[in-house]
Amino acid sequence: MPLGPSSSAIYLQNTSSSVNAAPGRTPTAVTIHPVALFSILDHYLRRTDAQERVIGTLLGTRTDTEIEVRSSFAVLHSETSEQVAVDMEYHRSMYELHHKVNPKEIIVGWYSTGSNLNTYSALIQNFYSQETAPHQAIHVALDTGVEDGKSAGVKAYVSSPIGIFPKPENCVFVPIPCELRFHEAERSGLDLLTSTASLPSSESPLQPASDLEIFDQSLQSVQDMLDRVLGYVQKVLAGEVEGDRAVGRYLMDTLGASTDDIEKGGFNTSLQDTLMISYLANLVRSQAEISSRLALTAAS
Repeated sequence: MPLGPSSSAIYLQNTSSSVNAAPGRTPTAVTIHPVALFSILDHYLRRTDAQERVIGTLLGTRTDTEIEVRSSFAVLHSETSEQVAVDMEYHRSMYELHHKVNPKEIIVGWYSTGSNLNTYSALIQNFYSQETAPHQAIHVALDTGVEDGKSAGVKAYVSSPIGIFPKPENCVFVPIPCELRFHEAERSGLDLLTSTASLPSSESPLQPASDLEIFDQSLQSVQDMLDRVLGYVQKVLAGEVEGDRAVGRYLMDTLGASTDDIEKGGFNTSLQDTLMISYLANLVRSQAEISSRLALTAAS
């Protein structure tokens, strides 16, 4: 999307020699919520024909070693063979609006579509590093899979300067682990989107399931998982497959801890019921005795 000469864009030139101060501790993991991914995909679908990729700002929370991306918003930018321009005023205005709604969410980095990391990506990374200082900014690259020979996927990066005299345009993007995280309340919506995407275009879209249908599907899913675990254990005991010690320890810890918790919980519940019944019986006995003595006193 071209920006006019009177816009508030900041032009990131290759001739810049300023380098950020030493970054904070490098994050070791990135988790992304589905809302942020849907926002990126929506931005990509609304791009102009002249745009090869779109960029935007990532919002979320951070700890010393982990960053959680909760939402995102699009940022106007323009790329040519000579320069890249980012609308800084629009970016900061949008962040102020988001910050009023979610004060806990801060700028953690930026996103782009496609897998091409070039000099312009390094310049944009340098701009967002100034916004997240003293922490490092992350870059999330979303590959939509529309190009031939490339599959859809999400990757996360942090930047590291290179060279004797580091410059903003001279950096290497280091990949870090990235995973999708969603709340249990979002599972039904994601399952509906997944099932709808697999339907032929001629069929009508599915309708949201009722609470009873969701409960039935959850029970069926749990039953299927238990059947797979039981089948694996039986094959290991029969000697058909070689057992994995890590899987065995995981099953023992999971099922053993659950059994102990159930037994302890049942014993504690039974003990509390017994104590409550005993207390109520003593209370009724005391009240009956007091009532009889009051009746005798009133009669005399």
